[in-house]
Amino acid sequence: MTLVLLLLCSCARGGPGADGPAAAPEDRRGLAGEAGEVRILFTGDILLSRQVQAEMEQPGRGPWDTWGPLFRQADWVLGNLEGAVGADTACMSARSPRPCFAIPESAVAQLGRAGFRTLGLANNHAGDLGEPGLTATGAGLARVGVDGLDFAGSPRFQRLGGVTVGLVALSLVPDAQGRRLALPGVPLAQRLRLARRLANLVVVYVHWGSELLDWPTAEQRRAARWLIRQGADLIVGHHPHVVQPAECLDGKQVFYSLGNHVFDQKYPATKEGALADCRIGQGRLRCRLITTRTPAGSAFPQRVEGEPQTRSTGALPDACPIDLGADFRVAGLVLRPVSVAAGTPGAPARTALAAFESGRPRWQTRPLELLALEAGPLAGPQAPPLLLALERHPSPLDQANDPRPYVYAFSARGLIPRWRGSALAWPLLDAVLAPNDRETLCALHRGDSFLVPDPATTRTRVAAYRWNGFGFSGRDDAAARARCRGLWAETLSDPDRP
Repeated sequence: MTLVLLLLCSCARGGPGADGPAAAPEDRRGLAGEAGEVRILFTGDILLSRQVQAEMEQPGRGPWDTWGPLFRQADWVLGNLEGAVGADTACMSARSPRPCFAIPESAVAQLGRAGFRTLGLANNHAGDLGEPGLTATGAGLARVGVDGLDFAGSPRFQRLGGVTVGLVALSLVPDAQGRRLALPGVPLAQRLRLARRLANLVVVYVHWGSELLDWPTAEQRRAARWLIRQGADLIVGHHPHVVQPAECLDGKQVFYSLGNHVFDQKYPATKEGALADCRIGQGRLRCRLITTRTPAGSAFPQRVEGEPQTRSTGALPDACPIDLGADFRVAGLVLRPVSVAAGTPGAPARTALAAFESGRPRWQTRPLELLALEAGPLAGPQAPPLLLALERHPSPLDQANDPRPYVYAFSARGLIPRWRGSALAWPLLDAVLAPNDRETLCALHRGDSFLVPDPATTRTRVAAYRWNGFGFSGRDDAAARARCRGLWAETLSDPDRP
């Protein structure tokens, strides 16, 4: 029977299977901390061009000469890298007054030596040198053991001391080509939902706000609330180049801007910065701020010891503890994500699923371009749960590389495909199980059709489906369709515009 299903339904290539590498041994320390707390450090904006480059070229000088002890104490150090690796002559903005930050490849090695593990590339300067600059930046960072993360490569999952952290990087500020992410939007909501499903802690690293404004804008606060409703636990912002007050918003920690970390701006407020020092232990996340100051005539920050919090840092973040989310458990298994580094900015995130039973590894899928993941009683409340995955695969039928819904059953050796590859009745954007009716699949379709494709259309339509044992049948049920439409109400102004 399985063979027949594969022959009938494999209109897109791929699917997890259990033919990937064996699952890694489970970290048995629990959610953070039976063997000690996990520490994550976030810095503000980092520039390696202009006067910073000149200061770095002085003998015996480095931006992080005094930061080694602190960075070595952390399990994960992240920063926002402004610019791209390459020569000034490759700048996209050569004919405009817009600043262009070209990073010499020799400066990249300092990032690795400093102890950075991940650098955000979702900002308005990552594309300053065009696609060649993006490629060179990713390759340069990889050579020194640093992971460059943009929106396409999100979410990136990191396992730290028994805790799975999901990181989503995004920019709401136009880059050299005028590109920026839309918020609200289906792709962003999808990535946050996947991170929420598979991670115990969801972190959003966001480029937003107005430069030199020392208070978050109304747009930032609206965006923060939306990100929290989509699953964010911790939001760390950058771009204003000055510290903006931190806030405990709807029970989640928001650092609107950490200001500059290493930068050559001379305005007094740009010389003040902060690091978010976040600790995970006893099933909770707690953060506080480390204050920095850059001396006049230098771009290299110094830690300010023993100074009380100022008005610009806002309320003490210690007052905003965040409970970690639960593991994704289904069919007696815990499913954990295993990220595969994209290597090149702009490349899609690829994630494998590793299954554990009572802390022991059972199997692991091969890496997939996974967009969403849910489990539910599709075949009825008395039947074993099935896994619904939304994956991106090319298909010979529509000649497109689009989201495809897959359904899997669980076995002791891995996932068994029950249905895979079909995009349902129309081209698909998103699909979720109805919250109050887990036997109903709600689908958000593009407004075009397979017969007359128009991938650029902004029109959408919502449909409801029911599992029939070998595929999905449409539900001609106005009430079910109305419930489905509400699932995208916060993401699309009108999710049903055929």
